Amino acid sequence: MVQNVSHEVVIVGGGSAGIATASSMLKRQPGLDIAIIEPKTEHFYQPGWTMVGGGVFDAPVTRRRMADVMPKAVKWIMQSAATFQPEDNQVTLEDGSTVTYKLLVVAPGIKLCWDKIPGLTETLGKNGVTSNYRYDLAPYTWELVNQTRSGRAIFTQPPMPIKCAGAPQKAMYLSCDAWRDAGVLDDIEVEFHNAGGVLFGVEAYVPALMEYVERYGIGLNLTSNLVAVDGPAKQAVFKTADGDVTRDFEMMHVVPPQAAPDFIAESPLASEAGWVDVDQFNLQHTRYPNVIGLGDAGSMPNAKTAAAARKQAPVAAVNGLDILAGREPSVVYDGYGSCPLTVERGKIVLAEFGYDGKLLPSFPKWIVDGTKARRFSWLLKSEALPWIYWNGMLKGHEWLAKPEKKQA
Repeated sequence: MVQNVSHEVVIVGGGSAGIATASSMLKRQPGLDIAIIEPKTEHFYQPGWTMVGGGVFDAPVTRRRMADVMPKAVKWIMQSAATFQPEDNQVTLEDGSTVTYKLLVVAPGIKLCWDKIPGLTETLGKNGVTSNYRYDLAPYTWELVNQTRSGRAIFTQPPMPIKCAGAPQKAMYLSCDAWRDAGVLDDIEVEFHNAGGVLFGVEAYVPALMEYVERYGIGLNLTSNLVAVDGPAKQAVFKTADGDVTRDFEMMHVVPPQAAPDFIAESPLASEAGWVDVDQFNLQHTRYPNVIGLGDAGSMPNAKTAAAARKQAPVAAVNGLDILAGREPSVVYDGYGSCPLTVERGKIVLAEFGYDGKLLPSFPKWIVDGTKARRFSWLLKSEALPWIYWNGMLKGHEWLAKPEKKQA
């Protein structure tokens, strides 16, 4: 039955960014009328999937019922948003219902475009083709690592932007570490095919990563983009500057191309590139002042990571409340993102950076030097961050994420 309802704050997306923003708003203003539009019944801690693919976590620890993480004080609308009518302060749902708002927060995440690579969709999860970018496939990654004892292992990275730009490499390093421990690394030809022109986008972290590329004997193929897969034949085609190249493989870990969700890209909220068109510092929409965007679907030129959403959510919460009260947004986001690059089991290069590649370490160098592989960073990733996610970020606790006031 079609229903038309109204709420003070409407949030599109019940992922990490949407729920964290709702919780941060409610911490500041209990009783605020918030609705979250989210059709999924399960919520995932996606940064954990790298660890599942590396045999460190079991997949179920990264999954919880949406009902268990949804803030109790919000109205949960279990549908998908279909279209936006920002001139009328309205969202239309898939069943034709409408939801009107005083403030709209848009955080629907990113679209994984598996079907943009011919042959990929039908071979995922078999024929040695896997990806840690899906909950159901990450265990298959670890299964393949244990099965592979010789031949070629390929790891791919598509053109940017993608979520967690370090994840393609993390899968590779953890696999190599397992093969080294099993004594078979010398019998496996490991190749990294990266559509980009550099190993990692922030130069300060490249030397530490190159140490591991060399230690594991990885063949580094830059400006090499996966364009087709033949699973039964175990062959992959890459577009390079010298033309298409076909490579045989025993196993292949694929990261799909990524884009803004269609209902965002085709909406009045979109930038030319399809993302929610917001100011990169205050997250307010460039054309609709009572709209805020954050998370992977935002147009901000930051790394699309859960750590970025952790920093953005308090900014969205404070500025959203400012907008509701008729004030100018008062806090800023500095572009912070983090990629804990798992270079071996027990050690991580903790990449933390903001806009223009500025290093933004959370800890002083005497505690941990993020540009080096460190045990402390592994403990942070494997023990602390999952707990902080479930018990801190999603509940509105802003540990290491207090919003910064805008400079006068």
